[in-house]
Amino acid sequence: MTQKGETPHPGVLHMYVHTMEMSPYPERALRAGDMLRDLVPDAGHLRHMPSHIDVLCGDYRGAMITNSRAIEVDSQYLAQEGPLNFYTLYRCHNYHFKLYAAMFLGQYQPALDAAEQMSATIKEELLRVEQPPMADWLEGFVSMKLHVQIRFGKWQDILATPLPHDPALYCVTTAILHYAKGVAHAACGQVAAAEAEQQHFLEAWARVPDTRYLFNNTCNDILAVAGGMLRGEIEYRKGHVDEAFAHLREAQALDDHLPYDEPWGWMQPVRHALGALLLEQGRVEEALQAYRADLGLDNTLSRASWHLDNVWSLHGYVECLTRLGREAEAAAAKIRLDLAMARADVEISASCFCRVGQRCCH
Repeated sequence: MTQKGETPHPGVLHMYVHTMEMSPYPERALRAGDMLRDLVPDAGHLRHMPSHIDVLCGDYRGAMITNSRAIEVDSQYLAQEGPLNFYTLYRCHNYHFKLYAAMFLGQYQPALDAAEQMSATIKEELLRVEQPPMADWLEGFVSMKLHVQIRFGKWQDILATPLPHDPALYCVTTAILHYAKGVAHAACGQVAAAEAEQQHFLEAWARVPDTRYLFNNTCNDILAVAGGMLRGEIEYRKGHVDEAFAHLREAQALDDHLPYDEPWGWMQPVRHALGALLLEQGRVEEALQAYRADLGLDNTLSRASWHLDNVWSLHGYVECLTRLGREAEAAAAKIRLDLAMARADVEISASCFCRVGQRCCH
């Protein structure tokens, strides 16, 4: 990267990180990320960049801290220029990345804080700027709090959330809220209410223009994953487990084939829900396959789709191995799980709160 005694060029390091994050070997950029971390201390985006590699190497805490520092640095720009400018997109990227990393850590409060701070910085006045079309680039971020609440099973908080006052401007947020309410009702066993929200979701989704993006992904492609997830959750609560798993696998395929982005366009891997419900039905081998893929243990997914050592899949993986009587493998994996669990700020007893055993509807 540099000769001895040379100062590395931040632009070269920046591009190298972007090159390697999409490669089969993102770990080769760890040293580059470390060099870049504090090289230009007043450049928020450059301070953020190492987290693109951290998260791919399972260092979710490092990614969360790195983005917290980037948010701090960018607060200086915010104080000087305010939020009504294009750079708000880059500031949102820091919040987005922080909450994504916190979700994989099993840390609810930092994820929630980042989501709320991000939503607060996306002013309606900015979304109403038509040239350039700021709503097309920023409105999708407003719904991130709902993804956090689904991840941590905050069903009553979701159900208490009011709809946006302007569903045309906040079209993605409206669709995601109906999706979230549908999942919440399903998790609480309220099938009719979940089906009503599913219909509202479909109607809201139909109103989302193709021009709405969340970085590299169209919001419509992301909402397609939501549609499959919601169908799966509802069919599962109706007792149609085979149909439910078919829908969840369709959502999984859609998730797997989203264009590369970091963070990924879909915030909670579909395999976390699929594995949890498969385990609940005693389909342990199938669940094991889902967790192994998510953890990057079987090379069935592209390297960028691995979520190394995340607490959710580790929990499911250890449960599968234990139930299959593979005690030596379970003991080895439990070492990794114990390390991950030690940092979580919530009790984790399944890879997804949609598992019926987690249905306290809190």
